[in-house]
Amino acid sequence: MKTENAEFWAAARNVAEIPRPRAPEIAVAGRSNVGKSTLINRLTRRKRLARTSATPGCTRGLIFYTIGERMVLVDLPGYGWARRSVEERAAWKPLVEGYLSKRRALAGVLVLTDIRRGPQEEELQLAEYLDAHDIKRVWVMTKADQLSRAELARRQTVLESEIDEPMIAVSGETGAGVDAVERWMAKALRGARA
Repeated sequence: MKTENAEFWAAARNVAEIPRPRAPEIAVAGRSNVGKSTLINRLTRRKRLARTSATPGCTRGLIFYTIGERMVLVDLPGYGWARRSVEERAAWKPLVEGYLSKRRALAGVLVLTDIRRGPQEEELQLAEYLDAHDIKRVWVMTKADQLSRAELARRQTVLESEIDEPMIAVSGETGAGVDAVERWMAKALRGARA
């Protein structure tokens, strides 16, 4: 799947600011600092398209990136601890739920979690929410480069057996696993509409 010609399109901090769809969308969801922006940069082959930061809570709303005219990547605000006001973080929930539950252009969601932690309660609740709304999703385990090859294989086997679902291990540093994410996205986009 080619993801060249990626560019920032729009940002929405509330439901009213969400733009009209222009192409099928893939959302990127996960905790603050799990590597959503890093993965977006890898997928788009752009080093600084999505802003990365060591400070949790860098993404402060829905951020839309067009990939040519074929698709849109949507960076969702991270959940969990973030260096933002309680009011701002509370406003993200209706924004994200409103987007996920009503967006007809949404073809699928990449649910990111750190492979060293695995899915926690918030990730599992998100997966249940997506399943309840019949939204395609896939587990993407980030920071695979933080483990040795043997530890990575062992950890992935344990996590897949715990949640009884396949997952894709990726590294934003090396790009390992990104091709598998692109294949999943291409499959999710088949037959999708804006």
